[in-house]
Order: sequence, then C-alpha cells, then structure tokens
Amino acid sequence: MAGAATRPALSAGRRAGALGLATVAGVAVAVQSRINGELGGRLGDGIAAAVVSFGLGLLVLLVLVPATRGGRRGLAALRGALADGTLRPWQCLGGVCGAFLVFTQGATVGALGVAAFTVAVVAGQSGSSLLVDRAGVGPSGRQPVTVARLAGAVLTVAAVLLAVSGRFGEPTALVLAVLPLLAGVGVAWQQAVNGWVRVSTASTLTATLVNFAVGTAALLVAFAVDLALRGRPPGSLPAEPWLYLGGPIGVTFIAVAAAVVRFTGVLLLGLATIAGQVTGAVLLDLLLPTTAARPGATTLLGAGLTLVAVAVAALGGRFRAWSSATRSGTRRGPAVDGGR
Repeated sequence: MAGAATRPALSAGRRAGALGLATVAGVAVAVQSRINGELGGRLGDGIAAAVVSFGLGLLVLLVLVPATRGGRRGLAALRGALADGTLRPWQCLGGVCGAFLVFTQGATVGALGVAAFTVAVVAGQSGSSLLVDRAGVGPSGRQPVTVARLAGAVLTVAAVLLAVSGRFGEPTALVLAVLPLLAGVGVAWQQAVNGWVRVSTASTLTATLVNFAVGTAALLVAFAVDLALRGRPPGSLPAEPWLYLGGPIGVTFIAVAAAVVRFTGVLLLGLATIAGQVTGAVLLDLLLPTTAARPGATTLLGAGLTLVAVAVAALGGRFRAWSSATRSGTRRGPAVDGGR
C-alpha cells in the first residue's frame, strides 16, 4: 500500500471549513435517502432504484469530466498512477460500497424512515471509521485513537440510538436495519480509498467518476441477477422529476468527501457527515413526515447530542492543548491539532 500522502498544513479555519462542507454534504445524504427510498417504493425494487440513481450520477460525470481541463488531466493521471503502482486497483473500488448504500436506501427507507435508516448507517460508520483511521487506509495516514476521537464516536452511536429508540422496539425494523448497518461499515472504507484516488489524480471530479463507474457496474451485475431470479421487471418509472435527483446529490457528496478527507481524516469526516445526516433526517421527518417516521422529543435530543459528539471529536485535543498552554502561561494562539 502506498504511504500516507503529505498532509496539508492545517489551520483552524481550513479544518472548520472542511467540517462545515462535510456537514452540509451529510444533510444532502439525508435528502438523497428520502428520494431513493421513495423511488424504490414506486419501482418495487431497491436494486432498480439504485441503478437509476447511480446511473444518472454517472451520466452527469461523463459529461463534466471530459469537458473540464482538470478532469482530462485527472484521467491521464489516473492511467499513469495505475500503471506505475502509485494507485492500486483495489483503491478504485470504493464505488461498490457506495452502490450498496444506495441500494439500502431504496430497499429500507420506506419502511424504516430516514431517521431510523440513519442510525443504522451511523452505528456501522462510527466504529469502522476508527479502524480505518487506525490502519492508515486513507491518504491522511495512520490516525491515533485518542480519547477525544473515541469519545466522539461512542457519543455519536449513543445519540442516534436515542434519536430513534422508539423504532427499534419493532422486530421488522431490527431486521431491516442490518442492511444499512453493513452499508455504514463500508462507507468509512469508501471515503478512505476515494481520498487516495483524489490525491493520485489531483482531481475531485475524476475520483468521483471512478466511484460512480465502479458502483454502476456492480449494480448492473446485481440487477441482472435480481431480474433473472425474480422473473419480472420492476414497476414503470415515475413521472416526478424530483425522484431522479438522488444521483446528482450523490455526485456532490462523493466529491466533497474525496476533497476534504485529507484535511479531516476518515473519522472526523464521518462524524461531520453524520451530524448533517441526523439533522437532515430529523428535519425531513418533522417537515415531511411519513407513516414510518414521526420524530418525538427523544429524536430531537439525539440530534443535539450528535452535534456535541462531533465537537468533542473535532475539538477535544485542541481544547486540551489550549487549556494546558493557558495554565503554563505559554499560550500564544489556538492550537490546530484538533485531537488528531
């Protein structure tokens, strides 16, 4: 495996901006989950909904990447990196995990609701992010499992469990939640390897194109097998244009994640997107409730605790450094380590 990429000099402003972008991207994922869940319900087939979502995202990228100078340079760099071994073929397979996540959106959100779906993804993603960072899979290299980072991950799982505690009294929800739980485990690895493609090609668009090309190919194979086993096609495509926005939203999320993971590490990126997902899921279930999701007080408390968890993981080390410097009388400015 290639060594860790040179980590950019980090300022408090740059890290805060990266975490802010990741949080907004997380909100977009919650919206995508609702869209793909509705599309899967209309088609009666979660795999078909995932093919439509990923396929549309791929079409957008097939237009954008060749049309931009950076995209064309990125494609040339991708070929060179694969040829000289700077980038390993397995590091281009992040899209498989993304495809599985989108499939679980279409297959389970209609029954679970966005908030319950999110807790299952989060539970897998939080623990997996710690392991991925510790192993140094991402371009930021090995990240120590500090007390702040571990506490942030544990608090996040506790927060989202609180947010949807009422849903997990239902046996059907417990069974369905296994799929997004497994998808969450894959998300951390996906973000890490997509970050390597971004570093190797110096192109966020190229990294996103690789993710969607691999994911679409995997979904087409799965759809062919599903079609052969079911013996009947999915339902007809719905007419509402908003049901086809899941793919473009996914393009935005993958691009943001690939661009900022080298500044944040996998765990902090995951926690920031989790905060956005939970916040977005709660807002969606409050403003546009479905029969599967009508959030109460515990859901709102869980969302608030999730934001606290992100702050603990992101700022814990910086606060300790600031406090120590203050006590010793040597503080000159804010520390920028952030618990890494």
